[in-house]
Amino acid sequence: MSAMTSQAITSALRALALEFKSLQEEPVEGFRVKLVNEDNLFEWEVAIFGPPETLYQGGYFKARVSFPPDYPYGPPALKFLTKVWHPNVYENGDLCISILHPPIDDPQSGELPCERWNPTQSVRTVLLSVISLLNEPNTFSPANVDASVMYRRWKESKGKDKEYENIIRPIIKSDQYNNYSGITTSAIHYRYFVMSSSKLSNL
Repeated sequence: MSAMTSQAITSALRALALEFKSLQEEPVEGFRVKLVNEDNLFEWEVAIFGPPETLYQGGYFKARVSFPPDYPYGPPALKFLTKVWHPNVYENGDLCISILHPPIDDPQSGELPCERWNPTQSVRTVLLSVISLLNEPNTFSPANVDASVMYRRWKESKGKDKEYENIIRPIIKSDQYNNYSGITTSAIHYRYFVMSSSKLSNL
């Protein structure tokens, strides 16, 4: 391992330790984070609670966040471990969102460089962006085309087209998603959604 690589990893570990401590002391409402392995700061497990007043309300989704050795200069990756039907989630669970894309100039993507990852971002801003995405999917560059088409039909029909909703509801009602470490999702919904929305508007 070169001295430069070792220095980058040390810097990444320092940044991740600070962020993890911050999220333990001041959690993002609607999320719980823990380390997959206490000896590895580069792999986090995240519990995501579906935002209220959305089709995902009442749901619990488990995800894993993986960090590169050059974090925070390189973006993390977020992968859902439990089933999620959403326009911006690939079938294998990988989340597709601008904030997790490398800050390169890619005209074909339709994304501006300022919409992509940069070192001033953090796990907290990523989690808040996930809340926003669950509330309002991006259908312009979907990861799941079928889910995107269904979502647009559902939205344009003002909920009369039930195909999208009928796929999501059974997932939400599944017992394995409704409780995490003794936390009932309905008990925290309103508080986290209001606080998270406020934080997003101030980003």
